[in-house]
Amino acid sequence: MRLGVNIDHIATLRQARGGLEPEPVFGALIAEASGADAIVAHLREDQRHIKDKDIFLLKEVVNTRFNLEMSIAPEIIKVASKIKPDQATLVPERRRELTTEGGLDVVKRQKKIGQAVKKLEAAGIEVSLFIDPEKNQIRAAKKTGARFIELHTGAYANARTKAEENKRITELKSAVVFARGIGLKVFAGHGLNYNNVSRVAALKEIEELNIGHAIISRAVFSGLGRAVGEMKDLIK
Repeated sequence: MRLGVNIDHIATLRQARGGLEPEPVFGALIAEASGADAIVAHLREDQRHIKDKDIFLLKEVVNTRFNLEMSIAPEIIKVASKIKPDQATLVPERRRELTTEGGLDVVKRQKKIGQAVKKLEAAGIEVSLFIDPEKNQIRAAKKTGARFIELHTGAYANARTKAEENKRITELKSAVVFARGIGLKVFAGHGLNYNNVSRVAALKEIEELNIGHAIISRAVFSGLGRAVGEMKDLIK
């Protein structure tokens, strides 16, 4: 199973002081050297952490795979089509949210999302849709023409009891099997950390886990290279 490291919160630290450090691109290089299989960054419309310039630099230096999380806003699609990351992951976005709060509602927005998928693929960019582990959303994702999905693991990560955790893992497993059965490749992420990642990593049909906040948080104390290596060991 591959590990994608989200470096957004390196940029969050930088923006807290409005200066130049820490530099997200340096973080990407350290993560790759420590075993990351992909680098993930979310270019929000308000550019609250990752900026346009970060995306251009990341495209130049990332040697593994560059996965750009993004909304379907026309201006963001325009930037992505110019930069041409290896992959674009389409996510919902609200200005007031602290972090992404759920998956895309592909059922309700299938036409617009499908148009975005078509534009990005025409630019040579592979497209993944970040969705909740629900069969109706998976079916709709398939109809957009996307070949990849990333299952939102937030409900599992936020489970308060063992019974709820077991229920959420069962839902994830069912969603993964269903998605693979209709020809989609499956990634997963959101809220995963060093204490809860193992049960999701045990779902072998998932090809990649994308994790950011937990890795950057641990890096404050242990260093980024060690934090990435420890997560990589856990998902193996």
